[in-house]
Amino acid sequence: MSSQANLEHLWMPFSANRGFKAEPRLMNEAKGMYFFKPDGTQVLDGTAGLWCCNAGHGHEKIVTAIQDQAAKLDFAPSFQMGHPLGFEAAEKLLSIAPSDAFQYVFFTNSGSEAVDTALKIALGYQQHRGKIDKTILVGRDRAYHGVGFGGISVGGLPLNKKHFSLLSNVDHICATHDLGKNAFSKGQPDFGEELADDLLRIIEKHGADKIAAFITEPLAGSTGVLIPPKGYLERIREICTEHDILLIFDEVITGFGRLGTPFAADYFGVEPDMITCAKGLTSGTVPMGAVMVKQEIYSAFQDRDPKAIDLFHGYTYSAHPMAAAALIATLDVYREDGLFEHANERSSYWENALHSLKGTDPIIDIRNLGLVAGIEMEPSDGKPGARGYDVFTDAFHNHDLLLRITGDTIALSPPLIAEKEHIDQIVDILRKIIPNH
Repeated sequence: MSSQANLEHLWMPFSANRGFKAEPRLMNEAKGMYFFKPDGTQVLDGTAGLWCCNAGHGHEKIVTAIQDQAAKLDFAPSFQMGHPLGFEAAEKLLSIAPSDAFQYVFFTNSGSEAVDTALKIALGYQQHRGKIDKTILVGRDRAYHGVGFGGISVGGLPLNKKHFSLLSNVDHICATHDLGKNAFSKGQPDFGEELADDLLRIIEKHGADKIAAFITEPLAGSTGVLIPPKGYLERIREICTEHDILLIFDEVITGFGRLGTPFAADYFGVEPDMITCAKGLTSGTVPMGAVMVKQEIYSAFQDRDPKAIDLFHGYTYSAHPMAAAALIATLDVYREDGLFEHANERSSYWENALHSLKGTDPIIDIRNLGLVAGIEMEPSDGKPGARGYDVFTDAFHNHDLLLRITGDTIALSPPLIAEKEHIDQIVDILRKIIPNH
């Protein structure tokens, strides 16, 4: 299984394929807070898989729901057809939405698809309400919104765009990260609310009557864990409301308890017009994404012949039966096991433990909120990303800890079931290995 020949034919996503195949990092099983290597060695999961396994691994209730559904109904067509569990899953998801204003769910298979779906809905909505010139989509520098053509266009990560054609009706506001003023902030940084006013620059540049929507991650994850400054999201909401611009929150990472609340919208007390989600939606068990929309957005598409298709968009596996079963069971587990509350209770211990690393060379910043953190390290001379990669591989091979690395920033997001001893173990390992690189 571990021979290079057997590993050769899979082109791995977002990976240094040659480096991996020369020194593989393989998982064979998982349970609770741990992965297990093929030889049985347990690996502490410091990243909830890939920001997604919020309920931990192999939760019996979720596993059983998927198994039972596979035996009952493995697939049902999603175009002009349906199955009861899909509708139940939509209702279940909306039951934890930030408000009753969210009344409809469009299911996808990933966060990337959820983002592209939300962007399409935003453009269609503006057309249906007669705002035919509202075609510009605005994102933010350093944003990650998946890898669809819409997502990379509104996203702000240059390498993700490098080889690809982009949407032309897109612009970006500045990022919120300011290392000089906000380094080692605990929770939301004090500086940066005024950075939201960069959206006014875009409005002045194009005209509010040309802008359909602004999309943002409430907390940016994949770019290196950027915490929104105090007042920033509130100001963004004010500007969008004042200028009749839809506000989309990309909560693929922040949804389902990562901040100790169902959604970041709840945590910050800021309500967008649409929410994209995935990952923790099924605790990573079955691929699934979703877009939650408000009543008026859905209703705008319903003014045609009731026998005519109202949105020419969708996926073969939208509301897939096994994904729907996983969603329902996962949300039950979150509620029955009190995992959002548990994450909230652990957040202060998490914060203090992570910030105890301050002063460790070469760490230049520590950022945290809820059960997520970013530890930024000074890049090696002329080799940006090399130090991060070395810490990541050292942690896995020599200390049996799974980290997520973005450049030279360690991104941490353990399953919501994490206890103090797991947090201590993560921090102790980092304290040991970071100075070695």
